[in-house]
Amino acid sequence: MPTLDAPEDRRRKFKYCGKDASLRRQQRMAVSLELRKAKKDEQTLKRRNITSFCPDTPEKPAKGVAVSLTLGEIIKGVNSSDPVLCFQATQTARKMLSQEKNPPLKLVIEAGLIPRMVEFLKSSPYPCLQFEAAWALTNIASGTSEQTRAVVEGGAIQPLIELLSSPNVAVCEQAVWALGNIAGDGPEFRDSVISNNAIPHLLALISPTLPITFLRNITWTLSNLCRNKNPYPCDAAVKQLLPALLHLLQHQDSEILSDACWALSYLTDGCNKRIGQVVDTGVLPRLVVLMTSSELNVLTPSLRTVGNIVTGTDEQTQVAIDAGVLNVLPELLQHNKPSIQKEAAWALSNVAAGPCHHIQQLLAYDVLPPLVAVLKNGEFKVQKEAVWMVANFATGATMDQLIQLVHSGVLEPLVNLLTAPDVKIVLIILDVISCILQAAEKLSEKENLCLLIEELGGIDRIEALQLHENRQISRAALNIIEKHFGEEEDESLTLLSQVLDQDYEFIDYECLAKK
Repeated sequence: MPTLDAPEDRRRKFKYCGKDASLRRQQRMAVSLELRKAKKDEQTLKRRNITSFCPDTPEKPAKGVAVSLTLGEIIKGVNSSDPVLCFQATQTARKMLSQEKNPPLKLVIEAGLIPRMVEFLKSSPYPCLQFEAAWALTNIASGTSEQTRAVVEGGAIQPLIELLSSPNVAVCEQAVWALGNIAGDGPEFRDSVISNNAIPHLLALISPTLPITFLRNITWTLSNLCRNKNPYPCDAAVKQLLPALLHLLQHQDSEILSDACWALSYLTDGCNKRIGQVVDTGVLPRLVVLMTSSELNVLTPSLRTVGNIVTGTDEQTQVAIDAGVLNVLPELLQHNKPSIQKEAAWALSNVAAGPCHHIQQLLAYDVLPPLVAVLKNGEFKVQKEAVWMVANFATGATMDQLIQLVHSGVLEPLVNLLTAPDVKIVLIILDVISCILQAAEKLSEKENLCLLIEELGGIDRIEALQLHENRQISRAALNIIEKHFGEEEDESLTLLSQVLDQDYEFIDYECLAKK
């Protein structure tokens, strides 16, 4: 089939499209930032343990005796040589740190309690003391980066990792939780946990007999070890983590599935090499199944991971297509949650940014009807992603594929969106219309297309945009009118053309791509 004849600079205009593969990939990654920022808080970076009673807690000394101490007494008790007094003081401090509202993290740090609590982590004859110290440090590390740093600089990482081998399940689980909070703070402390060889100890804990709450904590901590970039986690860590994550994805618990999927979404949020490491595990068919989940906490990160993968190479995108993503994505365009519709449209726009045989597969899976539906009736944030998809489709399509796009009814909602209060989107729609008009001219169908655009109210809207306050929009609209509807141009139109700056710089689409 003949392809649309367009110069190289035009092929670079849209969000991801163009024959320059490296540029397209860079633009794909840049444009995903808005989605990721919007979803930033969907998975918790840190968690504070505020449970008032833990049934797995080891038996405590002075059982049944309620102890209430002042801060001064806590400081004195923590520094005592008596294990019972140390326990009572540490437990009281932990209870203060477990308050739901305004826990005194700063007060405890300034009281100098962290070094002694770190020492208590090493008190293997007293698991109850180890547990309370680990719990207190967990809650301090759940605070600000400065407060997490206080725990790290207090020397807590290595003793916590050693507690992963504790025979006491409660102590071991609390150490996992503390390490998860430290790793979740950012790449610096994540790498400190990794470099202290935490991963093998964490993976050794995974077993079919492990209590479900414990396995959830391990999975969440593993996801934090995958999180953050600049830098990404090292290759050696990723190679250690991937088999375990693949195993956890076979679980039936939604929290475990959610955190395992989030971990994979972090690992695919990067260069093609990173994406390839995940794709090569064969995980895509399982992710496609999870994308059909009725539970939002599973659907969201599995969809995000697939969306990241299709920002990769054409070959990686094809693996995703072969795994069945196009069976699911058109359905997700019709999901009742706009956030899911938006992510599905983003993923589909990346598929549309590929070669024409990827576009053909979009057609084969009948993606255009739900696409037109969200362009007509979706929330504006979803419509914006759908416009990008149309733009990518139109730029990379063959003539036959472009004809199918027009026949799908896409022009009506595009014309209606010309009144949108978003300069970027209006510019892209104008360029799509121009692209379609040029193709129609080559097929000697321009007159019919012009009539259709007029019937849809398109000419009136485009003419009105000639007076838009944004000069890029006004110039783009004027160019369409002059080139395709200009036979009966009046004097006012000629005057407008003269007024506009002849040295006007056309749209910088590479800049636009960085949404």
